[in-house]
Amino acid sequence: MDQILGNLSLLVEFPIVNLKIIIDGVMIGALFVLVAYGLALVWGVMNVKNLAQGDFVISGGYVSWWLVEQGFPALLGVPVAFIVMWGIGWVIYKLVISRVIERDLFTSLLATFGLAIMMAQILNLLFGSDTQSVDLGYETLFFADGLITIPIAKLIGVLMAATLAAAVIIFMKSSRMGQAIRATAQDARAARVMGIDTEKVYAFTFSLNSAICGAAGAIIVMVWLIQPFYGISYSIRAFVVVTAAGLGNLPGVIAAGLGIGALEQFGAHIFGIGYQQAIAVLLLLLVLIFRLIQQRRQRQVLK
Repeated sequence: MDQILGNLSLLVEFPIVNLKIIIDGVMIGALFVLVAYGLALVWGVMNVKNLAQGDFVISGGYVSWWLVEQGFPALLGVPVAFIVMWGIGWVIYKLVISRVIERDLFTSLLATFGLAIMMAQILNLLFGSDTQSVDLGYETLFFADGLITIPIAKLIGVLMAATLAAAVIIFMKSSRMGQAIRATAQDARAARVMGIDTEKVYAFTFSLNSAICGAAGAIIVMVWLIQPFYGISYSIRAFVVVTAAGLGNLPGVIAAGLGIGALEQFGAHIFGIGYQQAIAVLLLLLVLIFRLIQQRRQRQVLK
């Protein structure tokens, strides 16, 4: 308790520390936004709650890490991971996801949960259980007499995440496939009547989600650590963001992702880094409880 009180007093006595924590939270929150946006696509278009979301992220990270081990530039890992995970996502859709779209919620959850376990075990067999990262060798920027530090690698990661997110948003608004995806999300039956091949839309959407996660993983391995069984942490965070923001609410996803990133950093500072995962789970429970209370208030009594 004394340590917690000491950490809280540090935030009060040195307000600049709050700014440092917020900056760190925004940096990691930008990646939460990217992963959550992919989940929102699959959830909104196909009504599939993908429990393997984080495992796609870690898989993309290992693609990038393997490339660096072979002598390729680290930044090349992002587009390569995007392409490789697109292909993996398409195969998984054909083999697994296409069979559960029309099924009940429990079936889709069970299928994607099994998929998450399988992907984690495959990564463990291929690469081992040690944590891995990619050192870009970039320097760190110092501000406020060294009290605020911003690694250039993290800054590049945020910029790459923002660029990819902007590209996906433009694609969704401007392209014919993007319009087809939005139409299918609104009403799949009406979309089929209008001549849209919803099967093609579903395959494209899941592949796009997998590719987005792969690129996010390639960015994460450049600034943090990856390990075959770290996927669950990113899955939980993606569900927190999407559940808090609501489907189809892009500004809400951005705000929730950045906010959760900042809250996690504050929690880690106050309670210790060991509680960071517990904070993510607690946030998910609080969001679910809030949504349940909100639904009960909106429920109308039939007469």
